[in-house]
Amino acid sequence: MKTTCSCHESSAMRELTAKSLKLNRDIARMLPEAMEKDRLIKIGYGAGGDLKPRTGEFGVITHLPHKSRVLILGELGEFVGGMNRGGSLTLEGGCGSMLGAFQHSGRAVVERDVGDKAGFHMSGGTITVHGSAGRDAGAGMDGGSLIVRGHVGENVGAGMTGGTVIVMGSAGINPGIGIRGGKIVISGSCPPPGSGASMRSITDSEIEEFSILLEPLGLSVGDDALVLVSDGEGTQVDSTPLRSISEGFENIGIFPSATDRLPEHAHADSGVNLLPAGSDEGGIQLSMPWLIESEDGEVLTDSLGSEHPAMVRASPRSGDLLLVGMSELVGAVDELSKCSGLILDLADLPSLNDAEIEGLIVSLTSTMDESSLVFLRDGVERVEHLFRLVSELDLDGAIVDAGTYGGNRAASALPRIGLAARAMDFNAHGRAIAIEIDNSPSSKDLVIAASAGCSFLVGPIPSDCDAAKHITDLDSEFRGWMKEIGVSRVSMFSRRNLRAMNMDTAAISGLRLVGFERPLPMWLGN
Repeated sequence: MKTTCSCHESSAMRELTAKSLKLNRDIARMLPEAMEKDRLIKIGYGAGGDLKPRTGEFGVITHLPHKSRVLILGELGEFVGGMNRGGSLTLEGGCGSMLGAFQHSGRAVVERDVGDKAGFHMSGGTITVHGSAGRDAGAGMDGGSLIVRGHVGENVGAGMTGGTVIVMGSAGINPGIGIRGGKIVISGSCPPPGSGASMRSITDSEIEEFSILLEPLGLSVGDDALVLVSDGEGTQVDSTPLRSISEGFENIGIFPSATDRLPEHAHADSGVNLLPAGSDEGGIQLSMPWLIESEDGEVLTDSLGSEHPAMVRASPRSGDLLLVGMSELVGAVDELSKCSGLILDLADLPSLNDAEIEGLIVSLTSTMDESSLVFLRDGVERVEHLFRLVSELDLDGAIVDAGTYGGNRAASALPRIGLAARAMDFNAHGRAIAIEIDNSPSSKDLVIAASAGCSFLVGPIPSDCDAAKHITDLDSEFRGWMKEIGVSRVSMFSRRNLRAMNMDTAAISGLRLVGFERPLPMWLGN
C-alpha cells in the first residue's frame, strides 16, 4: 500500500507500511512459544538493555489472543492494539488514533498521549491512557472500560451504548452526545452535555464501584465528579435503509464486435485471472467472470462439488475471498490464512479516514500470504472515493455494489464506474473492478459486465437449483455468447458490444441506442 504524494513521501510511506507488516508478522511468529512459556514479548528493547524505540508503525499488535503479553517502546501510528481478543498490551510511549478500536476483551495500557477515537467501538476489556486522548474517545463503545488520566477532546463517549469511560481531567465540548447506554465519568471540568445526554453528580455507590478500576492505578474520583448518562429521550436507533436494484440489465442489448462469429470448434477462453496488482503470481482463477456471493463457504462446499471461488463472510475455502465488515473484524484473523484474499466492506464499517483504513488493512493482511488479494467494497454512490482509496493504498481492486438506498437501475452504474476507473487509470495498473448485483446473474449479465469494463460480476447462486450443474450450464452459455459475438477471450469484450434498447436506458447508461451508429452528445462516445 502507498500514498500518492511526492516520490519521497510515497517511498517513505511504503517503507513504513512494510515495517508495520513485518512487526505484526514477527509478533505473530513469537506468540505461540511466548504464550506456552508465559513470557512477555518485548519490542524496542535491545538484548543489552539498550533502547530501540519504534516510530510510526500503524495497524500493529492487533488481534492479541487470550493470555498473550506484549510490551513495546515507541511512538506509534494509527490502529494500535485493535481487535484485542484477551491479550495484554503495554505501550511505553504514545500512538495515533484508534487505540484499541473494536477491542473485544483484554487490556491495553499507554503511558503517554493518544490520538482520536481511543476505544472506538470497543465491547470489552480495559484500556488505560496515562496521558490525554483526542476527540471521540470511547465513541460507539458498548462494553468494557476506558480510563484516561489526562484530558479528552470533544465528543467523549459519542453514541456509546454500554461500558464505562472515566476521565480524570477535563472534557471537550459535546460530552456524551448521542449516548444510549453506559456511563461517562468526568472528574475535571465538564461543559454542558451533548444532545441525548444528561449530567448529574456521582453517587457514593458509583465511587465505590469505580474504585475497583482506579485504585490499582493509584487513582480515585471524588464526590465532585460528574456522571453523564442517556437522558432517555431520542434513544431509538436509526434504521439504515436497504440497498436494492430496481432494474437490472434487461434493457441493454448485446451486439457482435466482429463480422464473423467464431466457428463451433473454436476455443473460447471464458476464464478470468485475478492477480495481485503488478504481479504474475498468486490470486485466483475464475472459470468465467462471476464471483459467487454467499454468507458461508461451508454451504458451497456441500452444494457445489467444485471450487468455483466466492465472496463469503464465514468459513472461506482456499480459493475464496473473505468479506470483512463490522461483525467480522475480531474473528477475521482466524480465517484469512485459509483463503485467497480479503474484501474490506467499507459500507458495513463506521466512518474511518484514509489513515485509519490503511491501519485496519495492515492489521488484517499481516496474517495473509503476500500473494493474496486485497479488495475494497462500497456502494456505487461512493465509487470515486472507493477507487481513489484502492489506487492510493495500492490495493488489487474494488467491488462496487450497484444497488443504492431506495433502489437503483443497474445500467446507471456503468458510466459512473467507467469514468472513475479511467480517472484512477485502473487498467494501466492491473487493478480489478467488479460490479455486484442482487440476483443470480445470467450469462447475458456476465457479457454486459465484461463489456462494460468490469473484471467480473458478483452475485448469489440460485437457491433452488443444482448448484454444480448451474455453474456448468452458465459457463457453457457464456462461451456460446463469446462465439456468437466473435471474441475468443473475455478481455476482448468492449462497450461497442452493448446497446441501449430504449432512449431512457441510453440516457442513464451512456450506451448508444440500438439502431444508432453514432452516440448523442450526452453519451460517453464509445
